Amino acid sequence: MSINIFLIGFGGALGAISRYLINGIFSAITSNEFPFATLSVNVIGCFLIGLVLGLTLPYKDSTYYFFIIGFLGSFTTMSAFSHQVLLMLNSNSIYAVSYIIITIILTILATYIGASISK
Repeated sequence: MSINIFLIGFGGALGAISRYLINGIFSAITSNEFPFATLSVNVIGCFLIGLVLGLTLPYKDSTYYFFIIGFLGSFTTMSAFSHQVLLMLNSNSIYAVSYIIITIILTILATYIGASISK
């Protein structure tokens, strides 16, 4: 049990750092009007979770604890997504609704593609 907690914590730290770095890259190359960084992180994270779960679904091994719960749990950003939607609803409801729709479609599609590739 204690090794799983370590794996989750270590994976979580790496996932959070990765999300932070990706947000920095997107902030430097795009406007902050539309949250491309969060959208990208969520789509990439859903693709990776589908890929890894497709390979390891029957097993809860070290990969599951490190990568699924730890890394991807902190890498994907539904709390940031929700916050950005609320901010956009106050200033541009069309962006907010389009962001919700795009995020839902692309993240589900990415999870499906990742799972399909790994089978």
